Amino acid sequence: MSDYSKRRAALLYHAKPKPGKIAVVPTKKYATQRDLSLAYSPGVAEPCLEIAKDIDNVYKYTAKGNLVAVITNGTAVLGLGDIGPQASKPVMEGKALLFKIFADIDVFDIEIDTKNIDEFINTVKNIAPTFGGINLEDIKAPESFEIERRLVEELNIPVMHDDQHGTAIISSAALLNALEFADKNISEIKLVVSGAGSAALACANLYVLLGVNPENIIMFDKDGVLSSARTDLSDLQKRYASATPGTTLKDAMVDADVFLGLSAGNLLTPEMLLSMAADPIVFAMANPVPEIDYDLAIATREDIIMATGRSDNPNQVNNVLGFPYIFRGALDVRATKINEAMKMAAVRALAALAKEPVPEQVNIAYGETKLNFGRDYIIPKPFDPRLIAKVAPAVARAAMESGVATHPITDWQRYEDELLERLGSDNKMVRLLMNRAKMDPKRIVFAEADHLDVLKAAQIVYEEKIGHPILLGNKEVILELKSEIGFDADVPIYDPKTKEEDVRRLRYADIYWKSRQRRGIQLLDAQKWMRERNYFAAMMVNEGDADALVTGYSRSYPSVIKPMMQLIDKAPGISLIATANMMMTNRGPMFLSDTAINPNPSADDLAKIALMTARTVRMFGMEPVIAMISFSNFGSSAHGSAAKVREAVAYLHNYYPDLLIDGEIQTDFALNSEMLEKKFPFSKLAGKKVNTLIFPNLESANITYKLLKELYDVDSVGPIILGMDKPVHIFQLGASVEEMVNMAAVAVVDAQEKEKRKKR
Repeated sequence: MSDYSKRRAALLYHAKPKPGKIAVVPTKKYATQRDLSLAYSPGVAEPCLEIAKDIDNVYKYTAKGNLVAVITNGTAVLGLGDIGPQASKPVMEGKALLFKIFADIDVFDIEIDTKNIDEFINTVKNIAPTFGGINLEDIKAPESFEIERRLVEELNIPVMHDDQHGTAIISSAALLNALEFADKNISEIKLVVSGAGSAALACANLYVLLGVNPENIIMFDKDGVLSSARTDLSDLQKRYASATPGTTLKDAMVDADVFLGLSAGNLLTPEMLLSMAADPIVFAMANPVPEIDYDLAIATREDIIMATGRSDNPNQVNNVLGFPYIFRGALDVRATKINEAMKMAAVRALAALAKEPVPEQVNIAYGETKLNFGRDYIIPKPFDPRLIAKVAPAVARAAMESGVATHPITDWQRYEDELLERLGSDNKMVRLLMNRAKMDPKRIVFAEADHLDVLKAAQIVYEEKIGHPILLGNKEVILELKSEIGFDADVPIYDPKTKEEDVRRLRYADIYWKSRQRRGIQLLDAQKWMRERNYFAAMMVNEGDADALVTGYSRSYPSVIKPMMQLIDKAPGISLIATANMMMTNRGPMFLSDTAINPNPSADDLAKIALMTARTVRMFGMEPVIAMISFSNFGSSAHGSAAKVREAVAYLHNYYPDLLIDGEIQTDFALNSEMLEKKFPFSKLAGKKVNTLIFPNLESANITYKLLKELYDVDSVGPIILGMDKPVHIFQLGASVEEMVNMAAVAVVDAQEKEKRKKR
């Protein structure tokens, strides 16, 4: 991706369709005059009076208890430095986004226009009554230390400077596990630190609390080793200034057990790495270029245990493993501060989680057969859905035990269930899908690449390393459009109608004709069809010239599915093709079938659709909980439409007893577990959270998914084709760029799965 393209994409992302990344939305009804009179005058006076009587009622009647301020003065923004408060706002909005999607915490970002410590502190203190917690961000050291210290002392809500403590907490968890794996005693290790800023000092401080001997720490900044001979050190740096003056990084690395890098790229040489003790632990966390390249490091030392800040290397030290869940736990017990006990609880919870069996969903997301505690897995992955239910309760318990919680939790199981329920409101599944596709990208044909939006989707697929695009269409048009959008990568472009493709087109036609000559297909027909890009694309996949195919942007679904079904065989053992849509609802991903192909499936067809959909749900790392939908509940109607659903369920109960499926059932009962358990306690779905709906006919499924999509702005991935032998997927007419990228990722993952099955 060219610098121009990156810049343009970033600016468009932040500007369109609405500037910024966060918004305020109502949480109460406001449709009627009665609603408005309760929301504001005169009804609003009642909660105001209750809060005036007892200030703790502010948590009962307002959003304070789930509201965090992300506050900066813009003096140390990412790798950009002192760019000022307004220029820092996109970063603060980004932090707000992470709080929301990982822990369901609402955020106001606040940028303060002052570099004066007292002015900054007074501003934060004056606005603090609005918030349940304060996350300080991107404030330069040493001012950041003083600001945080005073705010922690002077406010009665949680305050944390994540730039310091986030990295310290995550890397501490990694350190504990790395030392355990290397069988080293934390009190005896020699630790070399490259970097002496706020994050490095916070890491060292927390490591000391864990048991590292401060006298065994040698710390460097850009001016060299910290020693007592230097007069330019802050009071916090002086704690680690015990090294001999003139010691170089090369000297310090001899027999070192641990290297912590929070400085600059490529400072650590292979020679230095070779001089370290056995089983060296290297945390090279400069971003985007680590202190030593990961591949170079593991090639230099086979016994190395290494972590970086990069997502494309094992053991990513990512602050998102910490701050959302630390604040979640602190808010939920209304803690008056985030203290050392709470940080330590987060450290130990993260370290412990890395030793537990990893859910299949996480293995799938990271393209692993089985993640296990070891050199390449010493801290959990950011997409692990268990993080919120492990870290937040640990922090909450520590707050209670250390005496800073004002609203103790008594029912811990209920609390964990509530935390897991919060995860249903975001799009983690799409992120998991993308991540999995990137693990093993495939060659994917975009059959309508001379349409601008399709080409944009192909560009994203290429630049995000989701797959390797092959572009079909008018070559002149494609090259012109590529130039227009800055897509300068050299990717294959083919036009089936040109003389350049005569040989391949005729070869494809001959192969297809020979396979279908006894089914009424003439050679001339086959040759004519191969001029059409969808036929040509399908044969590319059939013949191994591509791994997957996406199409359908510019034509109706029936007209596009026809050539696919003519050219692509059904998968072994499959007699029916169907489709499913994955809807990203506020209760989590929901799979709906059949949304595009079978108008009026029989009972036998419905059973097959349910089984194929269940396999697809598992492909995404989820265990299917399936409701067979009808207008009837468990025999309340004898109508044929309900009866066939009932018959399909009976078959599945008989032959697939372990499958969590039931029906026929109305949609409201299927989705309301309390109502279902009360009315139909005998159902296999009672007490379960349904994530898959099988509809009795095409019209009900198609109408439902499109209503969800358009009325509630629910993201849809699909229709995902079920039952074909090759990874072929069809867009809805006029699909958005985002939808096409998602479908391309599905096609890549589908290709990965089919490849695995053929190897078995």
